[in-house]
Amino acid sequence: MLNQQVMTQTFNTIGLIGKPHHEGANNTLTALYHWLIEQSYSVLVEEQTGQQLSIDGLNLVSINQVGEQADLAIVVGGDGNMLGAARVLSRYDIAVLGVNRGNLGFLTDLDPFNFEHPLKEVLQGEFITEKRCLLEAKVLRHNAVKSRNSAVNEVVLHLDKVATMLEFEVYIDDHFMLSQRADGLIVTTPTGSTAYSLSAGGPILTPNLDAIALVPMFPHTLSSRPIVVDSDSEIKLKLSHDNSDHMNISCDSHVSLPVMPGDEVIIRKQNHPLRLVHPKSYDYFKILRTKLGWGSRLF
Repeated sequence: MLNQQVMTQTFNTIGLIGKPHHEGANNTLTALYHWLIEQSYSVLVEEQTGQQLSIDGLNLVSINQVGEQADLAIVVGGDGNMLGAARVLSRYDIAVLGVNRGNLGFLTDLDPFNFEHPLKEVLQGEFITEKRCLLEAKVLRHNAVKSRNSAVNEVVLHLDKVATMLEFEVYIDDHFMLSQRADGLIVTTPTGSTAYSLSAGGPILTPNLDAIALVPMFPHTLSSRPIVVDSDSEIKLKLSHDNSDHMNISCDSHVSLPVMPGDEVIIRKQNHPLRLVHPKSYDYFKILRTKLGWGSRLF
């Protein structure tokens, strides 16, 4: 079983988080809200989400208050919405469930048009739960932390300019591993291994693995290959003083941390994992087959 446990916990207070300026997501949120109220659940609505809904008497709260006060957060949107919510909600002891209103939907399970039956099972305590690790990235300049943020999928070192090389060294737990000339480097969690990393030729890591993958982006040597390390490893990137000034560390492609020549970047597993819940019918390999177009059974 892929780091999954069938649980029997029930939920009382539900938080709803949506996708900004998306009519379809708003329609699903409206249907979800009314259905949950009919089932006598206490419902909190994230304030930016609630301002887009034509419903009177909503209990509007911040996303941090959702994490503090709710037992379960339901995120309606695509994987991008889930990533943004997860970076905040992972700090709290809250379960998170996704309703797919995006494209790929690796992290969002429920069908927006047929959510009632699987959601009812989840709310009654019949669900699968798993913990997904996040990464924390810190930018150091002259031994002082200049910026930091977290990522569910990946931390990426890259230049603003396309097809321009940068130079850096990689250390694992303070052991020098390699020097690299490349367009950049992707450091991915198992969750992110089916995202940007996959497009760059990285390995798929099943969610139960306590591992992090490092995937070079268009390296200037044929011997450079992705490598998988233990998730408790500290990854240090030392940026050459000869690099351009236009470098960034991107977290899930949402948050950008500027870096300068000579900076160091420290990437570690975040202390607080995301507690993701799925309906009992959840099948990770079925999702891979569906999303990646893998073949069906021969026998």
